[in-house]
Amino acid sequence: MRLLERLRTLRALASSGERELPAVARSVAIIMDGNGRWARRKHLPVAAGHRAGTRALRRTVEAAIDLGVESLCVYAFSTENWSRPPDEVEDLMEIFVETIERELPDLARQGVRVRFIGRRDRATGALRAKMDELEAGTADNKRLQLWIAFDYGGRAEIVEATRRLFEEGADPRDIDENAIAARLYAPEMPEPDVLIRTSGELRVSNFLLWQLAYTELIFVETLWPDFAERDLRQALAEYAGRRRRYGGR
Repeated sequence: MRLLERLRTLRALASSGERELPAVARSVAIIMDGNGRWARRKHLPVAAGHRAGTRALRRTVEAAIDLGVESLCVYAFSTENWSRPPDEVEDLMEIFVETIERELPDLARQGVRVRFIGRRDRATGALRAKMDELEAGTADNKRLQLWIAFDYGGRAEIVEATRRLFEEGADPRDIDENAIAARLYAPEMPEPDVLIRTSGELRVSNFLLWQLAYTELIFVETLWPDFAERDLRQALAEYAGRRRRYGGR
């Protein structure tokens, strides 16, 4: 929800004299964490954990469709993940290609539109080609918007948006929240109602720093490969019981 929309919502709530509980989270973001720990607990290579994580993604997208979610943004690979061991990074690049080939086409047939946010210049040529192909092939789908954050960093996104303003010769007096928001990687992506992070870690890890300003945060203990529909339902039920104040009372 952009700034002006948020203000209109606040005025409507103020005039009604009450703050209604949100019924359904229309826009959800997930930090898919815990693949490595899941693999270690099962005495498997880390790559096995990442592959199990791709299956969890498919389950979660299908559950989100059933629960009425309209936009889902998932953190697949951060700018910091390049510092992982080279073998793991190489495996991840291969797994991303496999995921696009094996897991995502069926979701596309279910009406899911897939888009990637973040950098692409450091991805392999094969992966970039698959990204472009999937985006083009799902461009007309409307059932659920799936945003996959790849080589993504929230600080880098804000820096890039600011750089664009300077390159465009923007007058400093014209720079406001809307000007920056319009130059993010995906300006049309709705701000998340709720962020879910798996694996019990309590941080946002440089994910959607601009967009999370008023997002409700939910942290669950479940490792990502074990995340299932029941976990998503529980998280959305918790969200539905909260009152969103946007800085008000």
